[in-house]
Amino acid sequence: MKILVVTGSSGGHIFPALSFIEALKESDKKIDTLLVLPKKSLRQESLPASLKVKQISISVIKPGLGVGNLIALFNFFKGSFESLFLLLEYNPEVVVGFGSLNSIPLVLLAWIFRIRTLIHEQNVIPGRANRVLAKFADKIALSFSSTRDYLNVSREKMIITGNPIRKELKRIDRAEAFEFFGFNENKFTILVVGGSQGSHRINMCFLEAIANIPERSRFQVVHICGQMDFDLLLKKYEDLDLKFALYPFLNEMQYAYSAASLVISRAGATTVAELLNFGLPAIIIPYPYAYAHQSSNAQVLETMGVARIIKDDELDAQRLKQALLDLANNPEELKLMRLNFAVSIRPNAADLLIKEALSFN
Repeated sequence: MKILVVTGSSGGHIFPALSFIEALKESDKKIDTLLVLPKKSLRQESLPASLKVKQISISVIKPGLGVGNLIALFNFFKGSFESLFLLLEYNPEVVVGFGSLNSIPLVLLAWIFRIRTLIHEQNVIPGRANRVLAKFADKIALSFSSTRDYLNVSREKMIITGNPIRKELKRIDRAEAFEFFGFNENKFTILVVGGSQGSHRINMCFLEAIANIPERSRFQVVHICGQMDFDLLLKKYEDLDLKFALYPFLNEMQYAYSAASLVISRAGATTVAELLNFGLPAIIIPYPYAYAHQSSNAQVLETMGVARIIKDDELDAQRLKQALLDLANNPEELKLMRLNFAVSIRPNAADLLIKEALSFN
């Protein structure tokens, strides 16, 4: 069986697609897969060497006129022709799309050629590509049940699968996690992560917040800051009386999640899925742009009683410091937040997606 998987350039699109392919290959080694990415993919360098990958020329089209958009429009039509030849050459039984503009030509062409299609939406509010493709796809896999209210299609086409995460992201022994970072098991551990590219705003606000806590030596911090802020943050952290582990990017996130007492993060779909998987209380600062996807994702966690939200335009060091201390000084509230995770139902997303993709065979 041949399955073509198409996804966008961001970590939020690529990571679920990779998790799905990884689980698919484990379920049946005879299945042949092809991953299709835009040429300007952010994670191209970290893809497994064994993975079959093709690239098409599609780039982001932004609102308004301009030379950049004319080039992007040209690339869309060029990428559409590339998609046609790629589809004819590979001849898959199923096309699985994980959103983004990149997926539109391949899913639509698959529909024209009567190839079965499955699309997956990672966020509560579906992106523009999946809003278009929902009318053509045979099945629509959703991470959140509330997404059904945003799609004007038959509910019979929609299935709740959750958002697949990497198989490595499993809870490990806390002592092993602390040893990985050289941390003290008796200290309160904060994980700060601003998404696959980091967040300058969160980086700087958190650093100022922790610096203004006199008793900060009771804390230890794992901070995933992105490449741009790494050198600046390293110098500032070294001036603080604080145990820290700073990374531009960390592949072994299972250690960070297993060690953490509290997470401070954005609310990208992948981050939310990982928080749900590890059952970690969080302070969430949603990224305010791109259809407010992250605000809706964060509200799911807040409604569950497992996270506090600080709006991006209300974020400052004092407010973040207060939220952090409120939770760090209230172990009963943190315990309740973890219990709220425990009573929620979280399906095995990769297995459910595999089941739906293989049901076409």
